[in-house]
Amino acid sequence: MRQLEGKTAFVIGGTAGIGLAVARAYVEEGATVIIGGRRRDGDGIAREAGCRFVALDIAREQDVRAALPAARDVAGPLDVLVLNAGIAQPVTSIQAIESEAAARIIGVDLLGVIWGLKHAPAHLADGGSVILTSSVAAQLGTATEAIYGAAKAGVSSLVRSGAIEFGPRGIRVNAVQPGPIATELNQMPEELFTLLTPLGRKGKVHDLTGVYVFLASDASRYLTGQVITVDGGLSAGITPGVLRAVLSRARRDAEARRVNAGASS
Repeated sequence: MRQLEGKTAFVIGGTAGIGLAVARAYVEEGATVIIGGRRRDGDGIAREAGCRFVALDIAREQDVRAALPAARDVAGPLDVLVLNAGIAQPVTSIQAIESEAAARIIGVDLLGVIWGLKHAPAHLADGGSVILTSSVAAQLGTATEAIYGAAKAGVSSLVRSGAIEFGPRGIRVNAVQPGPIATELNQMPEELFTLLTPLGRKGKVHDLTGVYVFLASDASRYLTGQVITVDGGLSAGITPGVLRAVLSRARRDAEARRVNAGASS
């Protein structure tokens, strides 16, 4: 028997990237799947994946409030809700980011999850599963995506409160924290991750789907309030490749200082 046979799942942010891969994996495991998103061609994308489609902008509370009963009308009470919609931050510092860009990131990546958690319980079956997509950026600071990281840290925090709030109905709330994954939202070069990750590569969407299937299935029935990081070991620590690169740079800098000191003496 397939792992999600008889279950109904609503994947918000399911028209591309991680969300679409998750929706397809759920279909393969026997679930009835509804995809939610903003894309005008979302209905065609959903049909191609064997899913239904409900249009919404997750940053708009009224859209989320309307989309959840619409998804329920399509297939009945929801057993699984995946809140995956998100946008990337322009590569810039806290000091340089435009206020409109910062507001949009918070609106989609954090408030969108809040609206989903606020309005989902009325349409979720008892014993259901809510899965949030966070990011390893929630725990690793950078100089170029601080607002995105702060929003995702908020998402990871919401998991714990949601688990406590929804627990009396047997509804589980967990999150996946992907590392950099090869999607249209992430253009970081593959070569960088031969240095940064113990597994020596950038992630692919299919590296994540098994975790989302597990969290949606009855195999995770006693797991709630947890954040699962899937990042190829990026957050585990400093790899030998990084150490070699840093050491090589330090030696070059030391040699340059020695040459400059000799020239000035």
